[in-house]
Amino acid sequence: MPEREIYLASASPRRHEILNQMGIQHRVLIVPPPPGEDEPRLAGESPKHYVMRTASEKSDRALAWIKHQSLPVLPILTADTTVALDDIILGKPGTYEEAKSMLTQLSGHTHQVYTAVTLAFNEQRIDILSTTAVRFAHLDRQDIETYCRTNEPWGKAGAYGIQGKASWFIEHISGSYSGVVGLPIYETGQLLKKMNESQAV
Repeated sequence: MPEREIYLASASPRRHEILNQMGIQHRVLIVPPPPGEDEPRLAGESPKHYVMRTASEKSDRALAWIKHQSLPVLPILTADTTVALDDIILGKPGTYEEAKSMLTQLSGHTHQVYTAVTLAFNEQRIDILSTTAVRFAHLDRQDIETYCRTNEPWGKAGAYGIQGKASWFIEHISGSYSGVVGLPIYETGQLLKKMNESQAV
């Protein structure tokens, strides 16, 4: 476990809670988003490459923000979570209809949740990818509409939060539960361990 404090460059309360659970001292760093479309996907880009690139770009923006604001220099942890059904990326819904459409697509199918984590420190950068398969039960129209009225879908990739009421929908999960929540504990711990080993040299 690192003794140094780190930055968590994410506004996600779930990632903050997971770092607290891990016992990692950290400061939440809120970095202004870039102008234009939020995290656009490049033409022909796979979901895995997309999520890795997005986490890395968040790291770039966090490093630039720290320099611009003359903030203390600390290691920076960034992450991005993407829900993919085959090659289709299901982002954060912007409307009630989008949320219903995403949940309808996930109903009765197994999808992948990719969470990429990047750790930048001492001009070094290391990253890791967590991949988890999640199978949804068959949802009827009432299931979907009732869930959307809970307001849980908003701000979540794939329009659901596995740690909330959507847990009722999950038939099976293979991989990292915390990775689906937003920050894979094991993989994040491995990055922090590598940072410790590098600093000990």
